[in-house]
Amino acid sequence: MEIKVLKDILGANEQIAERNRRLLDSKGVFAINLMSSPGAGKTSLILETIRRLEGKVRIGVIEGDVSSSLDAEKISERKVPVIQINTGGECHLDANMTSRALDNLALEDIELLLIENVGNLICTAEFQLGEHKKVVILSVPEGDDKPYKYPLMFHIADVVLINKIDLLPYLKFDIEGFSKAVRGINQKVEIFPISCTTHQGIEEWVSWVMANMRSSAPEALT
Repeated sequence: MEIKVLKDILGANEQIAERNRRLLDSKGVFAINLMSSPGAGKTSLILETIRRLEGKVRIGVIEGDVSSSLDAEKISERKVPVIQINTGGECHLDANMTSRALDNLALEDIELLLIENVGNLICTAEFQLGEHKKVVILSVPEGDDKPYKYPLMFHIADVVLINKIDLLPYLKFDIEGFSKAVRGINQKVEIFPISCTTHQGIEEWVSWVMANMRSSAPEALT
């Protein structure tokens, strides 16, 4: 009986996610779901992406947190439309929460939508939001064993970003071994080492975003 209930919940979520995706496609909006543990650097990455694409791409942001609006306030300082979702204890965003956020965004004025999911490497992997791409951020201080502990997260990822590589001289993190483990789970994934502090790899990340906007939602750049 418990399995049936879980299937019903996920099935209903997928239906709403499909509706979200159709809405985004109709408006020419390319959406990225950013997932990670707390503190891995999602907000820092969003801010760096905004800086690099300012004046080139119209960006909107959905911020997901259990509580507070601290990250949304940082992003709003960049004069970017942002909607805060406080889940009130839920460890992930779902399609219904995302749908309500989309209703409050002027999608006709947005080309790229960055969705910062709640900090969690388990629940967030289960719920589709209607996004075009899923990006997982793993920071060097977290350790290189996470693909073994949280395989589903790395299985669903289109991109894995290894953040805070400026700390590599001080911490034990085997990038080659980590990348091999990730590709053992997901052969199609792209992996970029980055640092939001030193800006290493950010240009490659932004180039990936632009290339995928063109291929997945070409009308957004016309």
